[in-house]
Amino acid sequence: MASLNGFLAPKTPSGASALVPDMPWFYSGTLLTAEYRTDPANVAALLPEGLELADDDPGAVALIWADWQSCSTGGAELLDPMRSQYLETFAVVRVKHDGKTYTRCVAIWVTKDFAIGRGWFQGYPKKLGSMAVTRVFNVGKASPRLAPGAKLGASLAAYDHRLASLVVTLREPSESNGFVNGHPMLHSRWMPSITPGAGNSLDQLITMSTTDAEIGETWVGDFELELHDSPWDELASILPVQEKIAAYYREVGVTFNGGSLVADRSNPAV
Repeated sequence: MASLNGFLAPKTPSGASALVPDMPWFYSGTLLTAEYRTDPANVAALLPEGLELADDDPGAVALIWADWQSCSTGGAELLDPMRSQYLETFAVVRVKHDGKTYTRCVAIWVTKDFAIGRGWFQGYPKKLGSMAVTRVFNVGKASPRLAPGAKLGASLAAYDHRLASLVVTLREPSESNGFVNGHPMLHSRWMPSITPGAGNSLDQLITMSTTDAEIGETWVGDFELELHDSPWDELASILPVQEKIAAYYREVGVTFNGGSLVADRSNPAV
């Protein structure tokens, strides 16, 4: 009998049908970030047992629009752009575990199924959504330039309900892309037991970070942000804006090639 292959389902003898190819995964893209403060109690309400608020600025949130092009080794996806290009919008906070500060994604929407598959493997709580972000080109009149006063917009919706609208006005070049999304990630990987009420078959706390970072143009600016809820998604109610900090635009390239286990409370017997 032939063996079945594939990093994630579906498995076939060749492995070519797998939703996600083997690691490492390579990313090139842009990040449009709005950092703000909410009540720390809102952040604490989203943390599972064992995680604490960060000591410094515990209510800080970063809401990020990412416009990605990604591929695996060999870059075959780049020649079939439907398999390489996607957008995502995600909210991250900072948490503390065993005295160390991490970044944790608490909400995220993406436009492609392979990005959802990768995200669930990594512990990101990804859902399908629709989003758009102003792209920067170096020619023509249909693009802002990276210059003081340039304006960029972004939107997020899911199930046809608008969840967020952002307008950023660039001010000046920046060495920083903010401080909330600047730590190793600390995520939960879990899967409920097939037996109702039996708990989780998979219940892991994992950490990970990217490598080989290449940083392009980075700008800081000001922003206006509107958040909303829908019958099926929470954003405004769980992470309302209390005080604006700053907005950032950054070009970035990174590699992901795995993480490490922090704690394991899985019960594969159920």
